[in-house]
Amino acid sequence: MDRIVIIGAGEAGTRAAFALRETGFAGSVTLVGTEPHLPYERPPLSKPLDGAVQMKQICGAEALQGAGIAYLQGVSAMTIDPDARSVTLSDGGALAYDRLLLATGARPRRLACPGAGRALDFRTYADAESIFSRAIPGASVAIIGGGLIGMELAAVLRAKGIAVSVIEMAEKPLGRAVPPRFAARLHARHEDEGVAFHLGQGIAEITDDAVVLSDGSPVPADIVVSAIGVVADMVLAETAGLAIANGILTDNCLRTGDPNILAAGDCAAVAQPGGGHMRFESWRNARAQAEVAARNLAGGSEIFGAIPWFWTDQYDLGLQVAGLPRPEHQSVTRPLEGGELEFYLDGGRLVAAAGLGLGNSVAKDIKLAEMLMAAGIRPDPAVLADPGVNLKALLKSARAA
Repeated sequence: MDRIVIIGAGEAGTRAAFALRETGFAGSVTLVGTEPHLPYERPPLSKPLDGAVQMKQICGAEALQGAGIAYLQGVSAMTIDPDARSVTLSDGGALAYDRLLLATGARPRRLACPGAGRALDFRTYADAESIFSRAIPGASVAIIGGGLIGMELAAVLRAKGIAVSVIEMAEKPLGRAVPPRFAARLHARHEDEGVAFHLGQGIAEITDDAVVLSDGSPVPADIVVSAIGVVADMVLAETAGLAIANGILTDNCLRTGDPNILAAGDCAAVAQPGGGHMRFESWRNARAQAEVAARNLAGGSEIFGAIPWFWTDQYDLGLQVAGLPRPEHQSVTRPLEGGELEFYLDGGRLVAAAGLGLGNSVAKDIKLAEMLMAAGIRPDPAVLADPGVNLKALLKSARAA
């Protein structure tokens, strides 16, 4: 086995390519990237500097060359032939492989209303440039979708003095990913900053100068952004005969039904210990899966078991969530200076934690909470609620026990 091909030059694909070299793999590594750029990180796209979109590269051309990674830039994979172990490319070429990694990521979910083509997506560097080049003082922006991406964008635009409306079909924004107490605080902060919310509303039509809601009322907008989530990019996997659902189905080692093909990052739906599959959409998850996938591409059988984690910055507030909080979990709150933590217990075991505070003030506590989760502790809820009890000391006691 000396030929590995990676389809997708985002966070997962690019990190996997370098991780292969770190494992000592000496065969050929080819990275196929659709976009006409060197690999870059997506989180900085929503945080322009001086009005300019940031292109934060994951690596430079010299690093790719130094690691012996062949990067096919601006080329798309068209089909996979699992029997012949080959990939056909948009430039007419073909690649043979011994092992293949699908890191195809996700694509924006599409609106299905009249005028949907007038809405801009917010996923790629080109999308960000298109939005921020038009978002000048005096402009009005309607963001369809009150999830993390939509709310982050709203915060950035309000900081530029731009009028922002958020349209969300649910009764509350941030309903799916963010714990309710923190979602409510962020919602209130957006309202204080002047964001107009239209909740519990569908879209009837998008016109040249407005979004018409399902109740017939117009929301004036010079720019309309669709931020209604993403779907896993599974086209290649499906046409290759691989099992898909809400993502490319893998076992807990990130292997698909074909032992020579793995999947990682936003496109992968990974088998869970309690049954079913789960797809994780976050920057850190992409990096963690990339490292596991690389070791398994090189012949390993490592199980992916990282604790899910994500963060969002909105205005001067930072939110971090580790684990998967559920409504049925017992919740325990702990006040912090300038913020608050919430812990989640399942049968007495700590399984998740979230924190909201000024800047990066909750980061240390969430990291300690992750370590406590990994240690499998069953803490006294009163101890978790007490801000006078140091989490680091609690972790030390747990490890000693």
